[in-house]
Amino acid sequence: MAVSQKDRVDVKLVALDMDGTLLNDEQTISEENRKAIKEAEEKGVYVVLSTGRTLMTCREFAESLELSSFLITANGSEIWDSSFQLVERQLLHPDHVKMMWELRNLHNTDFWAASVDKVWRGEFPEDIHSYEWLKFGFDIPDNEVRNRVLEELKKNKELEVTNSSPTNIEVNAIGINKAAALAKVSERLGFTMDNVMAVGDSLNDIAMIKEAGLGVAMGNAQDIVKETADWITDTNTEHGVAKAIRHWVLR
Repeated sequence: MAVSQKDRVDVKLVALDMDGTLLNDEQTISEENRKAIKEAEEKGVYVVLSTGRTLMTCREFAESLELSSFLITANGSEIWDSSFQLVERQLLHPDHVKMMWELRNLHNTDFWAASVDKVWRGEFPEDIHSYEWLKFGFDIPDNEVRNRVLEELKKNKELEVTNSSPTNIEVNAIGINKAAALAKVSERLGFTMDNVMAVGDSLNDIAMIKEAGLGVAMGNAQDIVKETADWITDTNTEHGVAKAIRHWVLR
């Protein structure tokens, strides 16, 4: 769907991915983006960070923005309220984590994983079943190896497989994605996904971009994300979030 100026969406919530979207390449939020977010909230529009990051790695950003409603983390595995109290959590089964850890070792890839209390990089626990897991990720620059790992993962129908950059793979439990979490947040706030503008750049953003009333791809987004979106804004280094908010919410 191509959204025209004549076909305005009644945006009541702006959902923002973080890496490659809200954050620039220095991993900071530009003043332009901060100002547009603040103006949207002052207008009564909710702004929700919807990220693959865990609360541990995004809370500081969320606090600095002083957002008024909810926070979606780990690709939708967790929903937090504005006081950072847990609203909902859905876990990845330890058996699946064990399988992915073995797959990682077989191909000797870089990895990271998130349990509810820690982000694992480099080290990994021996007793995988002693932890509550949110997601598992691979980073594989080699296209051939990455495709082999992807093929193996996609055989398992209990896994939700996406990415947050062209070289990585992110895995959650099936049905866990940013769109499903945003639908729950919207319901709690009294409207539907038709009133959501979702902005992102990677495969883990596609579901929310598809299901939102207005899906926006960043100028630096992966091609498939741009093809899915209703509208394309500027890149994350050119304050694309601010441009989208000003164009669709503040005008």
